[in-house]
Amino acid sequence: MSLNLKSLISVLNAKWIGSETDVFIDHISIDSRSLQNGSQTLFFALAGVNNDAHLFISDLIENGVQNFVVQYIPEGYADKANFLVVENTLQALQEFAAYYRNLFHFPVIGLTGSNGKTIVKEWLNFLLSPDYNIVRSPKSYNSQVGVPLSVISINEKHNLGIFEAGISTVNEMAKLEKIIKPTIGVLTSIGSAHDEGFENLEEKIKEKLLLFKDASVVIYQKNEKVDHCLNDLNQTLFSWSFSDQNANVFILKKESKNDHTHIEYQYNNEKFSLEIPFNDSASVENAISCLLVLLYFKYDQKVIQSRIEMLYPVRMRLEVKNGINNCSIIDDSYSSDFQSLKIALDFLESQKKKSASKTVILSDIFQSGFTNEELYSKVAQLISDNKINRLIGIGETISSFVAKFPNSIMFSSTADFITAIESLNFQNETILIKGARSFKFEEIVSLLEEKTHETVLEINLDAISHNFNYFKSKLAPNVKMMVMVKAFGYGNGGLEIAKLLEHHKVDYLGVAFADEGISLKNGGIKLPIMVLNPESTSFPSIIQYQLEPEIYSIKGLNAFLKIAREKNLKDFPIHIKIDTGMHRLGFEENTLQELIDTLKGNSTVRVQSILSHLATSDDPKHYDFVNKQIALFEKLSSRLISELNINPIRHILNTSGISNFPNAQYNMVRLGIGLYGVSNDSTEQKYLENVGTLKSIISQVRVIPAGDSVGYGRRFMAEKETKIATIPIGYADGISRLWGNEVGFVTIKNQKAPIVGSVCMDMLMVNVSEIDCKEGDPVIIFGESPTVIEMAVALKTIPYEIMTSISQRVKRVFFR
Repeated sequence: MSLNLKSLISVLNAKWIGSETDVFIDHISIDSRSLQNGSQTLFFALAGVNNDAHLFISDLIENGVQNFVVQYIPEGYADKANFLVVENTLQALQEFAAYYRNLFHFPVIGLTGSNGKTIVKEWLNFLLSPDYNIVRSPKSYNSQVGVPLSVISINEKHNLGIFEAGISTVNEMAKLEKIIKPTIGVLTSIGSAHDEGFENLEEKIKEKLLLFKDASVVIYQKNEKVDHCLNDLNQTLFSWSFSDQNANVFILKKESKNDHTHIEYQYNNEKFSLEIPFNDSASVENAISCLLVLLYFKYDQKVIQSRIEMLYPVRMRLEVKNGINNCSIIDDSYSSDFQSLKIALDFLESQKKKSASKTVILSDIFQSGFTNEELYSKVAQLISDNKINRLIGIGETISSFVAKFPNSIMFSSTADFITAIESLNFQNETILIKGARSFKFEEIVSLLEEKTHETVLEINLDAISHNFNYFKSKLAPNVKMMVMVKAFGYGNGGLEIAKLLEHHKVDYLGVAFADEGISLKNGGIKLPIMVLNPESTSFPSIIQYQLEPEIYSIKGLNAFLKIAREKNLKDFPIHIKIDTGMHRLGFEENTLQELIDTLKGNSTVRVQSILSHLATSDDPKHYDFVNKQIALFEKLSSRLISELNINPIRHILNTSGISNFPNAQYNMVRLGIGLYGVSNDSTEQKYLENVGTLKSIISQVRVIPAGDSVGYGRRFMAEKETKIATIPIGYADGISRLWGNEVGFVTIKNQKAPIVGSVCMDMLMVNVSEIDCKEGDPVIIFGESPTVIEMAVALKTIPYEIMTSISQRVKRVFFR
């Protein structure tokens, strides 16, 4: 991409304000934190409900960015850069992408549906790539922002596009259609995702089909509701079905065996067979969608069979894992293309450890659309811009360009790298491992990953971002957000989540004890951190690590002042806790005067905030009590402000308070369990995304006869022949014994498997008589099913206890 900036004035219907007249841009950005931003970047300052990128324009200018699309110019900066001023920057980004798309004329496959879009996209890329130079959406970039960023990656060497489009409500698809302009439409499975955004299923289908309004053909699974909605379109239809013989491709037979599915189908009055290397229904349906695309492209049946036999599970996420020798591993070992490399490098920057060097292990890159000379010049620039300390290249092609990469080591194959791995001395590094499937980089991940047992808690960082933005959208402008990361991030992992929140520019972090804050500071977190439960013995450490203590008693205040004076501190920030009825910690009204007398004229400390805690903000039966707490907080905090002549932050709302008492937001709110996807309000719960999924595997499967027992105490007696699976997780990992003996269940192959007998220290047993499973199969302990809310109800406790009980010996894996 190389476009003259002034040529975009009419495209965006923008007002030009700037000094330069002949500026060319080669990079589009919406992320002020990206190290890839430079002098030829055009930065679109998106101003959404949750974030306003205009606030970071001054930082961007300091870092060399000179070209902006904005809704307003920050005061004092009109003469410091080039600005295209528009009414709506998101709309401008979309208009730019639509303009850019129209510069190219080759087939474009557009995918939409509720499920399977990304998998079908990746499989089509694999199936068609031997014959086409393909540009496709990176990862799951299918939103109102993701689609334009995907399309902008087209270059003149591409001759086929594959882009996915996702929507959550009406009046969204028409915008994406103008950007993608598909010539071939593929409709994947229609499910319940985003049902809340539509009045009914028909409205949802019609909205999705708008993507195909100018497509030459629509490929889909035939069913009555979709057929009815397609009547409004004029396109050629190319359908498949298990039951309707009028479909273009009629599936005559479907037979699963081991890990494969054999199908026989009729097409153009001929019968054909196909082996699909999966046996779950979703994968089979996705593979059939791919089959129809190949048939539409008139591929030979032998080619179709040989390529579909090689389909593979698609990994749609970046994973962060603990590595050997104090390293962190970012696992992106199944894809290697230029656009996703840019995304992975941004993620590397957001997740790097303090004082750790940054290493990239990178394979040859395929399907870039550039010549090798152009491609590896661009890759070298990315590596330089992102301040990568060491590049390890693997592959004949990247190795031939070693001169472009300072501080690099090259290997012609993965095997050669593995042979030399001991000599590479991986220590205290954040390592991005990114390679095409053919390089089998999963072997490298296995060697560098810290070895733990096979039970893991997977943390979805995208879900955390979603939940954060959901609650932030409820706040009035300029209200700050403190996020609680105490108790190891509610069991999910404190440092990694803190890094993500720092990336989101949250205002404050909250921890319970000083050692939690110290750990975050040692991990490189620079955000202000409030310690809610400071013990007087920790005051020296709090001062040393620049943490900020909550002060809740005169005794504690005097103890802190004594140490602060000894260290000659001035204006050290403290947070005053007022007890408004929780009766746990805090100054009560009758102690306020002594507090005022102690603080008045004091220059050693500064009251950074005044806070209190609501006891019943999640229970409508006690809302009157909450209102009394808020009224008392207003009275007492106002008295402090008046008599001390200060202007502190005030905050009283917790997660449920944010939703239920919007008039008490003051200057800041405190987000806790809501960040982790849990709400006490069932209506609100459906808008939150699950963050933590506790997974394990089946260690052993056995069949026991009627009359035999399972586990300690023989608490389960088999009434008939029963198939039992043993799972390597127990109460030492945080699974309550009360969840055993057929109270609770795990999920295996989307089916419930009741826990039988007592939960042991390191294992539990489940009844899998009705489930076709084997040793090594994955097991969901909690996540989507069962949820921590379901578990809490059954165990007569709260989700907090379930989440924070998961042992530290359970490995945490973070992914995006």
